[in-house]
Amino acid sequence: MKQLVILSGKGGTGKTSLAAAFAHLASQNQFKNSIVLADADVDAANLELVLQPQFLEEEDFWGGQIAIIDQDTCAGCGDCQKVCRFDAINYVNGVYEVDPIACEGCAACTYQCPTESIHMQEQIAGKFIISDSRFGILFHANLFPGGENSGKLVTLVKQRARLKALEDHSELVLVDGPPGIGCPVISAISGADMVLIVAEPTVSGVHDMHRVLETTKHFGVPAMVCINKADIYLQGVEEIKKYCRENDLPLLGEIPFDISMTSAMVEGEPVTASYPDSPVSIAIAEIWEKVIERLLD
Repeated sequence: MKQLVILSGKGGTGKTSLAAAFAHLASQNQFKNSIVLADADVDAANLELVLQPQFLEEEDFWGGQIAIIDQDTCAGCGDCQKVCRFDAINYVNGVYEVDPIACEGCAACTYQCPTESIHMQEQIAGKFIISDSRFGILFHANLFPGGENSGKLVTLVKQRARLKALEDHSELVLVDGPPGIGCPVISAISGADMVLIVAEPTVSGVHDMHRVLETTKHFGVPAMVCINKADIYLQGVEEIKKYCRENDLPLLGEIPFDISMTSAMVEGEPVTASYPDSPVSIAIAEIWEKVIERLLD
């Protein structure tokens, strides 16, 4: 079983569109009926919008803790408010109350309370979902706004996808990763065999590609690069090519800007399924073949 994670240093580079196209292409070749999908971008999961899966199961995800004040035993001394560094405790209508959005779960107030009237309580931070798509079982999740522990939720998505792949003897776990370089990305690349970086030839895209490649290098995960919207800024493309040459990084191909990609998203379909003969689909298919070659090498 192989794990491929698709990443980028920033949002909007085309990770999800590429992941959906790869899922479609995988279902057409040696990975047919042998692929498990995971959307590890739990803060803004949208792979489901393209794959249009059927929801099978849904579970609550319990995240961080928040402080709860027992008004029956509270002495109203205000010590909790004084020690709170996040301004999460307010004096309202003669009583002290905790703002659940502002509370960071540090528990300082519980130690400060002289009457032991404050306790920490776990909260539901999101939903973990299992769905059935046309190209394979899909594991994904939705973290609620302001919810904590997105890295932990990513780990849950990845673990369940991996266990399902082992159970079904699937050959590939395809992961649509989160943007950036934070905890969710670190959780997403844990245990991965290979990472594909989708680079955008813009100033911010090139900068953030450098950052995510440094992250994969730090954790010892082999990385490859492809360039999306490659014809919108040729100078940026040359910068990416130069960086790949100097750092001995495989550059698998360039994907042109193509309106068919947008049309496919509007239709809720992978571009390779809706417009298989378009320039963008041909470029993605060529990159997919190179990905498979390196994964199976």
